[in-house]
Amino acid sequence: MALDASKPGHITILHDSFGKPSSLRQDWGFAALIEFGGLRILFDTGNNARVFAHNVDALGIDLRALDFAVISHRHGDHTSGLNHLLQAHPTLTIYTPEETYGVFGSCLPGLFYPRCHTLPNYMRYYNGEPPETIRHGSPWPDAKFVWTKELTEIAPGVHLIPVVSDMPGTRELRELSLALSTSQGLIIVVGCSHPGIENILRVASVIDRRLAGLFGGLHLLLTAEPEIRRVSYALRDDWHLQRIAPGHCTGEPAFAALNEVFGDRYVFCGLGDRVSLL
Repeated sequence: MALDASKPGHITILHDSFGKPSSLRQDWGFAALIEFGGLRILFDTGNNARVFAHNVDALGIDLRALDFAVISHRHGDHTSGLNHLLQAHPTLTIYTPEETYGVFGSCLPGLFYPRCHTLPNYMRYYNGEPPETIRHGSPWPDAKFVWTKELTEIAPGVHLIPVVSDMPGTRELRELSLALSTSQGLIIVVGCSHPGIENILRVASVIDRRLAGLFGGLHLLLTAEPEIRRVSYALRDDWHLQRIAPGHCTGEPAFAALNEVFGDRYVFCGLGDRVSLL
């Protein structure tokens, strides 16, 4: 899949709980359309299918024209529009985190469990003859999910960044972020940053240490002010981030701190806004 670098890149916020007055419906959660190098990528699907559908229609977005979608993680405020998405585009490739047991389905070797040959067959799983692979179901059984557990380039210049959270409350949660390669460095799009935004950037820096932009939720909503300020200055001074456009679960105190720290490099990006990636 060749990318057309001459086409400008943009992000449009389809689902969030803040923004300038409009006919769009605000709701907790996150979804965004990313246009990059001729590709149209959906990133997450929001918290409510009806709200997601209303906003998509109001913005004139044709879900059938998507090239693929990325779901950052399994939480309902990022996955609840999947039914509407699949009704519009049932064959769409959707990249998700790979989990042993999760809502996107999974599979295990048929012999993943200890066996006891002394039991009669009627007491044994599958009568003692398990299939080669045991598949775990999903609420979306017909979806074309592609499970991702390693840093992967899914199209030229388009990378998936998988990170496992070690944070209290979300330990072992697997989250995907998106990294877009540009001549000025990486554009990072995050859903919630449950593993910690600096941990995500650390993995992404394997591709390119230059960070041109950061969009999405930073999960600083309930974070104490000293840590908010530490992260804000670290993003600017240690990671040398050029532009920041926080959303979703970043939190109002963090919006204020990041706006102060980044100044004119802070980009407002609320519900319905279409913002240049660079």
